[in-house]
Amino acid sequence: MKTSIRKMGNSQGVLIPKPFLAKMGMLVDEDIDIDIEDDKIVIRKLEKRPREGWAEASQKIAAAQDDGLVWPEFGNDGDKELKW
Repeated sequence: MKTSIRKMGNSQGVLIPKPFLAKMGMLVDEDIDIDIEDDKIVIRKLEKRPREGWAEASQKIAAAQDDGLVWPEFGNDGDKELKW
């Protein structure tokens, strides 16, 4: 697809057609990764890393001794009559 570089405020940019974004699964205002590889400008979706930083965050919570139960232990009516 042929397009052109446009002035956007004090910068320059290229408009990316909506079908291109949809095909990549990208959304408006989504953070992206942009890089130069050889003589190409490459735009990629940021890799989503589930639970990134959770280990460090849990260590900080434990160090602050703020790792108690949020919900107290409680049972259901009739639990004492249950036989396993």
